[in-house]
Order: sequence, then C-alpha cells, then structure tokens
Amino acid sequence: MVGGTFDPLHAGHRKLLSRSFELAGPDGEVIIGLTTDEFAGAKVHPVHTYEKRLENITLFIREHGYTATWTVIPLTDRYGTALDADFEILVVSEETFPVAVEINELRRERGKRKVDLHEISCVLAEDGRRISSTRIYRGEIDRHGRLIR
Repeated sequence: MVGGTFDPLHAGHRKLLSRSFELAGPDGEVIIGLTTDEFAGAKVHPVHTYEKRLENITLFIREHGYTATWTVIPLTDRYGTALDADFEILVVSEETFPVAVEINELRRERGKRKVDLHEISCVLAEDGRRISSTRIYRGEIDRHGRLIR
C-alpha cells in the first residue's frame, strides 16, 4: 500500500510507486491511496483534479509495464483504509514515515497486525534540496529536479 496526492507526478513520486511495484513483485498487488479533491485542497499549492491525477498514475504504471495487480482508492484522510485493510507492506517517504508509525500503532490498538514499513529516501534536485510539489509549483525546479532559470 502507498498513498499520496501525486501532483505533479515528480521523480520522488515515481520512486515511491516504482518501489511499491518492486516489493509487490510481478504477481503481487499494489493498493494506491489517492487523495480526494477535498483532502488535497488543504495543500498550499494548486492541485489537479482526482481524475487527472489518476490518469497520470495510470500512464506511469502502463509506461513501466508493471504486471502486479493494482487498485487506486480514494484517500479522504491521512490513514485511508490502512488502519483496517489486510496488507503486508506500507511504502512511505521520509516525509510521511511518522504517519506510517502512527498507522501501525492504531492498527495494534484495533487488534490488527503491524505491517512492514518501507521508507524511501527523498529524491534530491540539482541544488541538493529535496524535490517537492511545492517547489515545482513555485517554479524553482521541474519534475525531474532540474533548476529552472
């Protein structure tokens, strides 16, 4: 399981999704929580519609030829279905690792087994700072982390 807003779909998001499919293996399953328009509306920058973000994720998966089964589910809060769903691995970034720890604690309180947490390091831009949607929307860098001059 992996989740996010994925807008714009930048190198860090691509790394997160790729790792999820690698961990699932060719015959596994990946559940992608995609923030709803309402939940994503809390961002400090504009966000494309759910449909457009879903389209971009779908294109990315198809371009890479992943064969694992995958499902995109609406994410209406920071936990989504991760508190009760039956899955084995939660893939998160350094930025969202604390939420993953919270998810495991809440799962334990609910009598659910803990899931393995796989933390992906942030992808750095040319300037050595991490790639983020906010930096892209500000016009500092592009989706690949190249500086915009």
